[in-house]
Amino acid sequence: MLPKTDGLLKKYIHIFLVVSGYWIISILTVFVNKTLLSGLNVNAPMFIAFYQTVVSALICYFIKTLSTIFPNYFSFPDATPFKWKTIKDVFPLSVMFLCMIAMNNLCLKYVSVAFYYIGRSLTTIFNVLFTYLLLGEKTSGKCVFFCLLITFGFYLGVDEENLAGSLSISGTIFGVLGSLSLSLYSIFTKSVLPKVDKQVLLLSYYNNIYSSILFIPIILSLGEWNEILTNKDIATISFWILMTLGGVCGFAIGFMTSLQIKVTSALTHNISGTAKACAQTVLATYWYNEAKTFLWWISNFIILFGSAGYARVKQLDMEKKFRQSPVYTKV
Repeated sequence: MLPKTDGLLKKYIHIFLVVSGYWIISILTVFVNKTLLSGLNVNAPMFIAFYQTVVSALICYFIKTLSTIFPNYFSFPDATPFKWKTIKDVFPLSVMFLCMIAMNNLCLKYVSVAFYYIGRSLTTIFNVLFTYLLLGEKTSGKCVFFCLLITFGFYLGVDEENLAGSLSISGTIFGVLGSLSLSLYSIFTKSVLPKVDKQVLLLSYYNNIYSSILFIPIILSLGEWNEILTNKDIATISFWILMTLGGVCGFAIGFMTSLQIKVTSALTHNISGTAKACAQTVLATYWYNEAKTFLWWISNFIILFGSAGYARVKQLDMEKKFRQSPVYTKV
């Protein structure tokens, strides 16, 4: 039995490029959203999220239009967003998509970019839990150990933030809920993608259309409409430029998230997101000139080590499955 190492190498290079793109776009999105949510005097987090989903949907529609006018240069799969079967297949995922965006924005509004990493570090834990509850897939003892390590790192980080007097209970709760919704979104994406012929762009188009519609009653019920009408900062050109940039980033991160899940797995995506957040934390402490305690940094490294260990276990599982697949041939 001889392995086709070239096939495995190409697979890893492809995954590396997708994950790298996800990291760059995701970090940029967080910093732009932080400026929108708490750097400006505008208290309308759901409206900001709504605008981002609208921009994302319009970008998809623009690409769809280009594919019709210039079919030799652009392509877009057939889209039927208001067909009952499409709504039935994709709508549950869109609800998770909306929850993920809303919880992330609310968490980022109340916590610093540096603590955002710790606040959102439980995604892997929830993913393991829901993978077992929903899919019946069991986790090895090694994986459970690393999950416990991540949980301890989260607890230590929250405790250190509390001792420093900068802990936001609301932000932490929204972070945990964001981790939960991202976990469910990742799992649901794997099951919904085949229903749209594994077309990531098409799924992004549907998600943003449905989420935009769902955000409207939420904005009205929370009273953000009054903020939109009365806040003078909203009338500035700079605000809308930043909002549009956030919308473009929102489209890009939604696309790259689905693409990363597609080329790896739901668990690997969450691990990648946790590792990315570590680099994001270092950048944030430098950018905002934040001083953190030694134990606070230890909590970050514990989470990173736990995530890396978990990733290594899953990587070994992937290589084992790869070697058992037909790419290995007898000679």
